[in-house]
Amino acid sequence: MAVLNLGILAHVDAGKTSLTERLLFTAGIIDEIGSVDDGNTQTDSMALERRRGITIKSAVVSFTLGDRTVNLIDTPGHPDFIAEVERVLGVLDGAVLVVSAVEGVQAQTRILMRVLRRLRIPTLIFVNKVDRGGARYDELLADISAKLSSSIVPMGSVSGLGTRAARAVPFGAGDLDFVERLIELDDDLTAAYLSATEVPYEQALSTLAERSRRGLAHPVYFGSAITGTGVDALAEGITSFLPTAPSDADAPVSGTVFKVERGPAGEKIAYVRMHAGTLRVRDRLPDSDDKVTAISVFSAGTSVSRSAVSAGSIAKLWGLNGIRIGDTIGSSPGAAERYFSLPTLETVVLPARSGERGTLRAALDQLAEQDPLIDVRQDEIRREISVSLYGEVQKEVIQATLAEEFGLEVSFRETTTINVERVVGTGAAFEIMHVQPNPFLATVGLRIEPGPIDSGVRYRLGVELGSMPYAFMKAVEDTVRETLLQGLHGWQVIDCVVTMTHSGYSPRQSHMHATFDKSMSSTGADFRGLTPLVLMSALAKAGTRVHEPIHRYQLEIPTEAFAAVLPVLVNLRAAPLMSSIRGGTHVLSGDIPAAEVHGLERRLPSLTSGEGVLESAFDHYRPVDGPAPDRPRWDHNPLNRKEYLLHVLRRV
Repeated sequence: MAVLNLGILAHVDAGKTSLTERLLFTAGIIDEIGSVDDGNTQTDSMALERRRGITIKSAVVSFTLGDRTVNLIDTPGHPDFIAEVERVLGVLDGAVLVVSAVEGVQAQTRILMRVLRRLRIPTLIFVNKVDRGGARYDELLADISAKLSSSIVPMGSVSGLGTRAARAVPFGAGDLDFVERLIELDDDLTAAYLSATEVPYEQALSTLAERSRRGLAHPVYFGSAITGTGVDALAEGITSFLPTAPSDADAPVSGTVFKVERGPAGEKIAYVRMHAGTLRVRDRLPDSDDKVTAISVFSAGTSVSRSAVSAGSIAKLWGLNGIRIGDTIGSSPGAAERYFSLPTLETVVLPARSGERGTLRAALDQLAEQDPLIDVRQDEIRREISVSLYGEVQKEVIQATLAEEFGLEVSFRETTTINVERVVGTGAAFEIMHVQPNPFLATVGLRIEPGPIDSGVRYRLGVELGSMPYAFMKAVEDTVRETLLQGLHGWQVIDCVVTMTHSGYSPRQSHMHATFDKSMSSTGADFRGLTPLVLMSALAKAGTRVHEPIHRYQLEIPTEAFAAVLPVLVNLRAAPLMSSIRGGTHVLSGDIPAAEVHGLERRLPSLTSGEGVLESAFDHYRPVDGPAPDRPRWDHNPLNRKEYLLHVLRRV
């Protein structure tokens, strides 16, 4: 049976989990529809999800529609958990983007649709909550066309809009406006229509299906997940207008791990989307000692044990102890790509009881398996543990998860912005072995200079590759990249070029009985120890400037609220760069420091009587005005040579 891996995406509270419940009910998987408010939905399985009424982790559930198996992935809608959505995007064949008929196109909706279109993921749009007061139709369609995609095709109208009696009314061959919109999708159909030749309705629908499966058109359905109206039409659209997964079971094995969790006994379970080939129990992964010990595939609302999983399917794998989110199984379908910005906030996690610091680190490391972007770091000097965040809600979820799953009570320091450092000049340094003050059996010289924006850290060799063993060369490069995670002010150094200018080593020396003499022979530890001293000396000569993350924002407010909002924007360093008026709405856009976004979100409802709509996303880094903020280092500082050598060599 053909397989469709389908994602349900939306802004928070648009009703995607309720839509998932309704689709499962329609497919006969569940006998009673669960409620988000009551905490008894199929996909919100975490106790925290049920209590808070939001999706935190992506969840997979399978059912049959027509002649295909649908693996439905319910994703979080809150922007603090956008990393969960990102991991799912790479395994989808199609998506349903849920929009509230009342709240309309919201900030997160626009961000999601932008990425779906960029990735050419075929997408249907479901306008939910047509039975709610304030639901809109014509105005909302215009918003969807203007803000999400102009290539939309409404598939029906609504009677009784905004009432409990609201009903979705599908369009058919007798609806001239609908047929004309279909005909506009194809030049040949348009030409035939204009020449008065009869255009078959089914042919026009076939054209829509072809364009929709390529992500070039987006059918729009109206309905209500609560009452069920319009959901049957959506289910039919899923089978008609979205493609199935490729199913080459005999090709070389290729899969992507998009989720990792722990089982009841603490065992690691990897969720993998198979792109090609067949993976079997007892298969050993290439370039790994891990062997698949069990396989479970999703079927009819549950997961069942299988001896193998083939292309197109999603499975849970056991036995892969070294697996991480984003890893590939076998050959890679392509390099992983970032669709959303990295976290721009961080905080220090403090255990309520000082003796639980080690337990806390282990618990956070386990959470990082499920969400690598929280990026757990421990200060080797103060023993403080820091995590990266997208927002305050994520902090609350981490706190609750640590309490419920690990029995750890924690508090947090104030959330701060994650800045970066950029090199402003060129600096070089070198140290020669056997020449004071170098205490290491290694010669390393490095030059650092600015690189193009968004180029990352580029490492080059200005010496012959064969001038010393490759293992030593690799030790220097790896240490350079690790050292640049903390620059002169403690922030990560980005967009620079590092060139190795000097190299040298002491060959392996042995005594007459062939015993290796470390005191006379270079080791990787010598190069790992010396490189930070040389690199930071070069960096100090080059100099750096701290940059803060800047979001590009668009703000829609009632025109009468403009006078109250403008001074607040100025105080938050978010003066608008562009301003326009659309009807009774003032649209402002510009840049705002990431550190100020939460403050604007908090004040906006009172300033605009709840009618302000803010959309923001990371755009670029900008130099910090005034004194550069310093970040406490979490290692022994190579800028302080005495302290560093006392730590590395236990001597100066």
